[in-house]
Amino acid sequence: MFAVIGGSGLTRIPELEITGRRIVRTPYGLPSAPLLTGRSGGRELVFLARHGLSHTLAPHEINYRANIWALKSLDVVGIIAVSAVTSLNSDWRSGSLVLPNDLIDYTSARSATLFENDNCGVVHTDFTEPYDAALRQTLLEHAAARETVLLPQAVYGCLQGPRTPTRAEMRRLRRDGVDIFGMTGMPEAVLAREVGLPYAHLCGIVAHADNDAAADERSRKSYDAIEQIRRLLADW
Repeated sequence: MFAVIGGSGLTRIPELEITGRRIVRTPYGLPSAPLLTGRSGGRELVFLARHGLSHTLAPHEINYRANIWALKSLDVVGIIAVSAVTSLNSDWRSGSLVLPNDLIDYTSARSATLFENDNCGVVHTDFTEPYDAALRQTLLEHAAARETVLLPQAVYGCLQGPRTPTRAEMRRLRRDGVDIFGMTGMPEAVLAREVGLPYAHLCGIVAHADNDAAADERSRKSYDAIEQIRRLLADW
């Protein structure tokens, strides 16, 4: 079964017929929320609310290691991570869906590896391609079959948060080649790689850097993208 990690705007999948609710204790503490298991569209899924069921965890407070360890313990075969993001690309407006193919990590002081004790030795994780190619292709085909536009390439920038970037920082992000940015994509992606779980990042644009991001995020229209993602996952 696949796992879905829900971000801002997606703390549950209403179509998921919940058959189980598990509180998983990990060597790193408790995950963000109980893991919900069930069926959606004929497929078994595990759902985890990244920010907690009531959206109480800020990006820098999330226990990413516990989340990934807990999902691995349930023998999931892959992770679809959902995130609300801000666009730096003038052609991509609120409501668009994006499937990044690369990332830049701007975070700091987050526990970013499971390989930390003497028993592990020195482990260098190949992260040249941060997202799983096969899972990305499956998602692209799934979206195309449902006539849903899913932009197939982007560079995702993961910021530390919880504050938004300054205008000067946004200019730097553009110079770095970042197309969209958020605050939760790392170390989630590399931790999934460390435990051998295919990982893809399904992003919904809810704001544009040229607008007042806070006002844009509060608007109903800005969450059209998350609703599209919810519908895609409902029959996944």
